[in-house]
Amino acid sequence: MRKHPVILGIALLVFVGILSGVFSYGFRFFGSGDYAFNLKGKVGIVQIEGIISDSDPIVEQLQNFADNQGIRAVVLKINSPGGGVAPSQEIYQAVLELRKKKKVVVSMGSVAASGGYLIAVAADRILANPGTITGSISAVIHYANVEELMKKIGVSSCVIKSGKFKDIGSPTRKMTEEEKALVQGIVDDIYDQFVQVIAANRKIPMQKIIQMADGRVFSGRQAKEQGLVDGLGGFQDAVILAGRLAGLDGKPEIVQGMKTKRGIFDFLSGSMALNLVDAVSAKQAVATGAFYLLQ
Repeated sequence: MRKHPVILGIALLVFVGILSGVFSYGFRFFGSGDYAFNLKGKVGIVQIEGIISDSDPIVEQLQNFADNQGIRAVVLKINSPGGGVAPSQEIYQAVLELRKKKKVVVSMGSVAASGGYLIAVAADRILANPGTITGSISAVIHYANVEELMKKIGVSSCVIKSGKFKDIGSPTRKMTEEEKALVQGIVDDIYDQFVQVIAANRKIPMQKIIQMADGRVFSGRQAKEQGLVDGLGGFQDAVILAGRLAGLDGKPEIVQGMKTKRGIFDFLSGSMALNLVDAVSAKQAVATGAFYLLQ
């Protein structure tokens, strides 16, 4: 009996679909290194680049590596001047959680300062290049004042508020001394949180930290002398150290963390437009709020 060509075609398509699904799953499960099953332990790499304004993508990568049984250790590749207090603290906490399951080593790039350094101290070990710019242990809040400019162009402001501090930091007027004292108290408390984290993780006496924590920066070599980092070395040194701490022999295989997904619009826009967006976002990131940021 002759088989109907339509039925045969449908059956063939179903078979190809099942075969494709099995192949795709098998590749993901065995080949990519980004999933749970691995024949050999690997070192995961998470990159923290630029001003820290959004913690979610980095925290997600850290959590994924924490749950991946094939990842035995993680290297944080930090090249950042810091950023917002809250996102820096969220990443710091995520690194602490990761350390409960994996060994974590930080590799400092050109700069790993302020919020970037806050994240680094959560790791098991910190390596810096001799010329890395680090430190800048401090907190800052920025406010702009355009009152005189408004007078020159004939613009005035009228504010209706429910409390005397409701428009604190308004760009249309100078701060009162009482307002400055209130904001200074917030900055001091955020700063105190920073130095306490360093004291707890680096085992440095508080008095010594306070002497260093006035916003000054250090080279990687100076930071090692002060006990702010554990050793000098580059990214490959950090990978080897992470593998050794995790009990891996030789130079371990690495797995790059997932990169941020780009849509079709981003692809068509080209790199120049994306760079412009990144630059504008960076400017916006330092416009408001409290920051652990190299100035």
